[in-house]
Amino acid sequence: MSQFAYLAALVVSIGGLAVLDLRYRIALFDQPRRTLLTVGLAAAAFLAWDAAGVGLGIFFIGGAPYLTGVVLAPEVPLEELFFLILLVYQTLLLWRWLDRRARAATREGAS
Repeated sequence: MSQFAYLAALVVSIGGLAVLDLRYRIALFDQPRRTLLTVGLAAAAFLAWDAAGVGLGIFFIGGAPYLTGVVLAPEVPLEELFFLILLVYQTLLLWRWLDRRARAATREGAS
């Protein structure tokens, strides 16, 4: 069961971000198509980066007991995809939230 621990933590973390997004309508629950496209393209770009790193012998799985053992490509575990989605989604939420705060501060300053 421990081989699913990391994947479970990633899924729970993505779910927590989604709850915050739902509550404050920051990205996915404000502009779903744009958000899914952004997260998908960015995750694909990072997977390409991973492929380059694997090809150069820089990235490798190693002996990790908390991975499922499912691989998307040589040396690219399933968990990597979920980690990249988490990374991109979290960054997008932070960026959009900071942008909203900056716009609100600008409006208040103009009043």
